[in-house]
Amino acid sequence: MGEAEKVEQVITVVVKYGEIEQTFTGNVNDVWVSVNKFFGEMIPAFDVARKVTLTVDLARLIEDFKDVIAIAPEGAEVLISKERLTDSETLQLYLLAAYMGYRLGKLTRETMTKEELMAKLGKNMKITTTRLGELTKDGQIVKTEEGDYKLTAIGIKRLQDEMLSKIRTKLKDVFSIDPSMREVAKAISEGRREEILHEKSE
Repeated sequence: MGEAEKVEQVITVVVKYGEIEQTFTGNVNDVWVSVNKFFGEMIPAFDVARKVTLTVDLARLIEDFKDVIAIAPEGAEVLISKERLTDSETLQLYLLAAYMGYRLGKLTRETMTKEELMAKLGKNMKITTTRLGELTKDGQIVKTEEGDYKLTAIGIKRLQDEMLSKIRTKLKDVFSIDPSMREVAKAISEGRREEILHEKSE
């Protein structure tokens, strides 16, 4: 048997599954065993992991909250009067607007400072700090290393699944009392906030 026949052939197989890519290199038998093990053990594990991994559907989020929040050039806006919302609801909606604005490339960050949230809430620092502490404890929001706040993935899911229906009821009441609020909501989303507010003040 010649030397060429004694040299064992080496092959390379690249398997790509979703975002997972695995390269197998070796002799035919070893690669065959490794690839089959990958399909038999790893892919089912990836499928299970994907089912239990919490992700945010941005398109659905926008559709669900299109009449609730808007992204104005000045920043995040909530379209429901704060008098109709609890403090916790108000804070979460502003943080949700910041999240969506950042994901859409309209805002430079998805976080808000405690001072910004206090101004949006219209309450003093003690009340704002207390509400933020409660939301953090519940896992709705998280405090970043810089000291700012943002919604968690589970917080967003709870907003959609548990709080949205309550907010829609409040929004329905607002529009039934003052139908022009729909035009205000549309104007804010189109960046015409100052124009529409000027018209309503005349």
